[in-house]
Amino acid sequence: MLGTVVALMRLSGVPLLTSVAWTYVWIFRSVPLILQLLFWYNLAILYKQISFGIPFGPSFVEVATMDLIGPLTAASLGLALHQGAYAAEIVRAGILSVDHGQLEAAAALGVPRNRQIRRIILPQAMRTIVPTAANEIVGLVKGTSVVYIMALPELFYQVQVIYNRNGRIIALLLVATIWYMIITSVLSILQYYVERYYAKGSTRVLLPTPLQRLRGFVLGRRVAPWRAAG
Repeated sequence: MLGTVVALMRLSGVPLLTSVAWTYVWIFRSVPLILQLLFWYNLAILYKQISFGIPFGPSFVEVATMDLIGPLTAASLGLALHQGAYAAEIVRAGILSVDHGQLEAAAALGVPRNRQIRRIILPQAMRTIVPTAANEIVGLVKGTSVVYIMALPELFYQVQVIYNRNGRIIALLLVATIWYMIITSVLSILQYYVERYYAKGSTRVLLPTPLQRLRGFVLGRRVAPWRAAG
């Protein structure tokens, strides 16, 4: 969602929005993820309190930074903002891959701008966006192991805690590997069905899903003896 908003800002043609989006992408792609996580985690050292109010004026609410940004919030901010910069470029590339004549035809028919993006551009751009975005999501899932530096109880951190107690390092690393494979397999299945959904406009006949193929194979085996007897 963040990447889509930033990508649309870069393509908006408004100098202010384009500059803000470009600066955001430049900063968060340039700084390593681990540094971003440490920055958010240690933000209380720089700012003891975060105030909400009128800029350069009175503040209405003040909250201690440690209470507002805990380890989980810091990890979520760091991962989301870091990945959003890469997602913005993926979405922008997908939008640019759609023929500009599509927008011209929609404008000639009087289709509103918002509807042009939602119903014409994005559905076609998703065919290019989904494979690359899925790779980024899988990489993000495996990259969450970086948050162990903040002592967050994620998968890899829990494995470290356990093998430090019982000494079974290889066995527990294999357990972590299996869990990561299960998670990425589920994401791959979701990617397959999302790609299949957005392929409706580009292929006349959709290929059967693996479940449909298995069902057809089983029914075929069951029907075959009856056909032979007939």
